[in-house]
Amino acid sequence: MQTVAELTRAFTTIIWIASALHAAVNFGQYPYCGYHPNRPSVSRRPMPVPGTEAYAELERDPERFFVRSITCQFEAVVGITLLEILSSHSSDEVYLGQRDTPEWTSDARAKEAFKRFGARLAEIEKLVEAKNADPRLKNRNSPAVFPYTLLFPNVSDQENSGVTARGIPNSISI
Repeated sequence: MQTVAELTRAFTTIIWIASALHAAVNFGQYPYCGYHPNRPSVSRRPMPVPGTEAYAELERDPERFFVRSITCQFEAVVGITLLEILSSHSSDEVYLGQRDTPEWTSDARAKEAFKRFGARLAEIEKLVEAKNADPRLKNRNSPAVFPYTLLFPNVSDQENSGVTARGIPNSISI
């Protein structure tokens, strides 16, 4: 890197990957994959080839074929438990744009930059809420009207321990 702009771009990429991208990928797993038929962790049988008896069985009763193909109950519980652990926020989570100690720095310029960063995160959250409410953006909600909340930066004013599918932790630990 030769310039401050290059360094800024590198830091921005690292911060994005270690915060928002990780939150979007990690904390969104359980709401979808926690219901085992949505995403079985393993198939115990290969997909049948047309013209075989297994394919005829699939055509006769696809639901039965599917249930006989997915993992057994014990393996499913292990997989779902792992997803729950990976998708859970701790009860003392510190979110992006927050500090758990007020004396983290005495530098007034750093504190002001951090304040601007927090204000920008609040603006982003309002933008996501507006998109969730916009009926023209039909892919923002499922038929169950489940709004997109994974990239809500600061959700510290809400109950956030456990599986919430919202919030960007200030750090990751995997």
